[in-house]
Amino acid sequence: MIATPGLSINFLKKENYTGSHAGSRYYLSSADDKIKVCIYPEPWCFEATPDDDKIWNEFPLSPEGLEDAIEWIDSSVSKTKKA
Repeated sequence: MIATPGLSINFLKKENYTGSHAGSRYYLSSADDKIKVCIYPEPWCFEATPDDDKIWNEFPLSPEGLEDAIEWIDSSVSKTKKA
């Protein structure tokens, strides 16, 4: 499971959250009562990664939605590494 120190719903309402796990990077933001999540391959930062290399998903802006988003990142990164 990925480590997300300091990540909370209140944090996401004010700031974007980024991290990396197992050779992939992830980006979380909030808008319109949703958590928007993107995973993309290393080594580039979010802005330098081509849009075609980014995979997006959305979750409700709630504690449960945040848990689901983290699980999605973890499972998606695991699938990417096996491919």
